[in-house]
Amino acid sequence: MGVRPIGSTKEVPAVESVLLTLVVVLGFALLVAVARGVRIVQQYETGIVFRLGRIQQEVRGPGLHLIVPIVDRMQKVNMQIVTMGVPAQEGITKDNVSVRVDAVVYFRVIDPIKAVVNVQNYLFAVSQVAQTSLRSVIGQSELDQLLSDRDALNAQLKAVIDEPTEGPWGIRIERVEIKDVALPEGMKRSMSRQAEAERERRARIITADGEFQASKRLAAAARQMSADPAALQLRMLQTVVEVAAEKNSTLVMPLPVELLRFFDKMAPAAETPVAAQETTAEPEPVEEALEELPAIDASADLPGTPFDVPAHAPRPEPRS
Repeated sequence: MGVRPIGSTKEVPAVESVLLTLVVVLGFALLVAVARGVRIVQQYETGIVFRLGRIQQEVRGPGLHLIVPIVDRMQKVNMQIVTMGVPAQEGITKDNVSVRVDAVVYFRVIDPIKAVVNVQNYLFAVSQVAQTSLRSVIGQSELDQLLSDRDALNAQLKAVIDEPTEGPWGIRIERVEIKDVALPEGMKRSMSRQAEAERERRARIITADGEFQASKRLAAAARQMSADPAALQLRMLQTVVEVAAEKNSTLVMPLPVELLRFFDKMAPAAETPVAAQETTAEPEPVEEALEELPAIDASADLPGTPFDVPAHAPRPEPRS
């Protein structure tokens, strides 16, 4: 008879299966741990590691990094420039004009540890600081500065926003741009009227300046033509040609100035005899007309006469 081993032969495969399962489980857990400990940081990011809640001063750059699972936690910070639109803010300018201004802020993180540790949500914090700073700048500026001097206002707004963010928060404001300035309708109409008046003033000044220069040129041309009478005659003929070129039925014929001057010189001589005749001729005296009337006897009774004419009434004497 042979010797029989203690225990059943069926227990050996069961132990091996348990060990195999344990090895598989441990291997899977190890793979999971390794997978959780592997972190990939992009080129535009920076990794910050918290070990048991304490931040590590070493900043992880772009690439593949291993951390201790459960013990370490990595937080990635975007280092790109962030473009943030500032909501439109209503305010009253220094010259008491109600406006509505919106802007755009460009910023980036320069110290990821400060941006993560010192401020809870740096995006929201920068947005709030930009809004309050924009209202402050609106109150300190005049309307003309908001409309024309944008560069100075942008620089001032950048300095106001960058002061509380760069040092304690590790965020640098790269650029601030005022995007739009909304004015009330009444102010728009007033500005349009002002612009129209200004343009009309410029137009009148330019027109007056042109007339002044033209008058000087015309005076110089007149002096030049007065030296030679033929030049004036040629100018007159040129004017006739210009008028006739338009094919009008009416022809304008200018008279020479010398002819008008001739009539002007002859006019006083022609009027002198007539004036002398009018001054020497006297009207027919009234006394001669009265002498031709029949004499009236004052003593005679005239029927229908309501009063008596005195006999000694003087009669007008004829004027010599």
